Amino acid sequence: MKKETLLIEIGTEELPPTTAKSLSDAFTTSIIEQLTASGISMDEVTPYVTPRRIAVVISNVTEKQSDHEVERKGPSVKAAYDADGNPTKAALGFAKSCGVDMQDLQTLDTDKGAWLYFKITEQGKSLTDLIPTIIEQALKKLPIPKPMRWGDYDVDFVRPIHWVIVMHGSQVIPCSIKNIQASNKTYGHRFHAPQEINLQHADDYSDELYKAKVIAGFKERRAAINTLLKYASEKHEGDLDFSDALLDEVTNLVEWPMAVVGDFDEKFLAIPQEVLVATMQDAQRYFPLYSKDKLIPKFIVVANIESTNPETVKHGNERVIKPRFEDAGFFWMRDRQNSLASRSDELKGILFEKQLGSIQEKTQRISALAEYLCKAMNLPSENSVRASYLCKNDLLSNMVNEFPKLQGIMGRYYAENDGEVDEVAIAIEEHYQPLQSGSKLPTTITGKIVAVCDRIDTLVGIFATGKKPTGVKDPYALRRAALSVIRISVEGQLDFDLLNLIKESAHLLQNKLDASASVDEVFDYILERLRGYFQDQGIPPDTFESVRSIRPTRLMDFAERIKAVEHFRTIPVSQSLAAANKRIHNILKKSQTNSESLDITLLKENAEKALYEQIIKTEALVDPKFSVRDYTGALSDLAKLKPEVDQFFDEVMVMDEDLAIRSNRIALLTKLNCLFSTAADISQLQS
Repeated sequence: MKKETLLIEIGTEELPPTTAKSLSDAFTTSIIEQLTASGISMDEVTPYVTPRRIAVVISNVTEKQSDHEVERKGPSVKAAYDADGNPTKAALGFAKSCGVDMQDLQTLDTDKGAWLYFKITEQGKSLTDLIPTIIEQALKKLPIPKPMRWGDYDVDFVRPIHWVIVMHGSQVIPCSIKNIQASNKTYGHRFHAPQEINLQHADDYSDELYKAKVIAGFKERRAAINTLLKYASEKHEGDLDFSDALLDEVTNLVEWPMAVVGDFDEKFLAIPQEVLVATMQDAQRYFPLYSKDKLIPKFIVVANIESTNPETVKHGNERVIKPRFEDAGFFWMRDRQNSLASRSDELKGILFEKQLGSIQEKTQRISALAEYLCKAMNLPSENSVRASYLCKNDLLSNMVNEFPKLQGIMGRYYAENDGEVDEVAIAIEEHYQPLQSGSKLPTTITGKIVAVCDRIDTLVGIFATGKKPTGVKDPYALRRAALSVIRISVEGQLDFDLLNLIKESAHLLQNKLDASASVDEVFDYILERLRGYFQDQGIPPDTFESVRSIRPTRLMDFAERIKAVEHFRTIPVSQSLAAANKRIHNILKKSQTNSESLDITLLKENAEKALYEQIIKTEALVDPKFSVRDYTGALSDLAKLKPEVDQFFDEVMVMDEDLAIRSNRIALLTKLNCLFSTAADISQLQS
């Protein structure tokens, strides 16, 4: 069967740079899935995406489906003919559905009787017949939030489509995609090579585009930009510091990248560095240059043109950035004319949530919660209360209104300008941390406390309003808030009672709504996020359940128990002890005997006496360790009980006929169970 390279290209107006790559990936994935499902074989798949096209090149694509046999089983022979031997409606209907006459049907004998049977070899469809529907379906499934319409066409897409290529080898597959006839014509760089390109073969695609000043591959273009940036920064003795997201976006803005270094007036360095960086990166997609983490008055522009006069490009971008910096300087000056604290009353005008009130009311709750938490942790509360009071005030500044991502950062600058103590100023910025999964945590104790209290107030309040996350919808980012609380406590070593903090938060909401029913919900919700947190670290589910079953209310304590159980599992006797504890659990669960007290005079067998004596000795060893949360050491000591536990179950009948003895032995097992369960329920551990 003939195999050739398949090329599909959708040529458009400039695609959104933040989503172009994801659209390309989704398009390629859908094409491959549909071809595979259709029985079309293929080899290497290469996606392409530039600002003006989404394309995919697939090698060794067969020209048609393989022929395949179609088999269908109809009604039984008994049901297919009446008493006179004439076909019944069921038989005639089956023949009609197969598109044949009765005489073309066969009989299939099985263990359950004879059945009418139809079998035919169906010819495979050609790629020409299949591909138009496959492309249309792939385009239809793309994640486009706001599709556009253009001209008089009753079609839509992320941007207007101007050309379509569908080629199998050297042949154009005739089809119409979104009212555009497929051809072998593509286009190069909008300015360097605007004329149409007639492809002779699908294999020529990327080479022909490169000749026309288009680097079609996303990875290749991204690597080229990285090289240009590195060269330009080294030439001007500067350092680079940018995100992958910025590099990806710029990659999707150009087809033929060229780097140009621009300058700006040193006077603008008096503006906070984060403001200048946000202006350059977010507004202009420039790459700032640094020296020892400090900005220098230079930036790199990745242009989409190989200019014969780079100085013109340089000066043009310098003229663009200057007024933006001047605006930033004006905002910086105006915002400092009023203190951060003076903005508190204005927070009344910003709604947090309809039932929960304004941002001002939220900061009041955070302040009260921070004071409670400091008291519970035996810490001074002045800085935490002050930082909580000020933490949202920069939302009313001109700078944050212009650059929302600078919230907290600008609050720190304004607090420093107002003479607030360093701990308070830093906490205003840090209380937003971590900004995303895996990012840095607050470093100050005040920052950690305000960050936790802010998120607990949000979690309890939103749960109380009935707007908890459902499926993929999480408009208040409660999953991220819960994970932040976990990370700040576990990784940031902030030791507090989570359940009590949630209860206090619910109490502070009593003038708004009854949040008492949300306390356990929020606690369990955070524990579910904790499950995922430990799972990502490779902690087995049964280890997590062994700790969760005893419901520790301190997240740091929970983590210490997890660590102890994981160590316990490395001890050779752990598996048999877990099995013994499971047996103890089952006995205690089934027992109907009241066995709260243990009478040592009723211990008759040597094995139960030995177990009791060893329990008493072990209690003396582990109680001091439990008191300082040395769960690893305590479980290691408890593991030494194995010989006595084994001997007890080998030699002692727990369910003795004498009710008093039975009850006493159950009391002994209850004591043993309580001792083990002080750290975790090891009966949950699987072999």
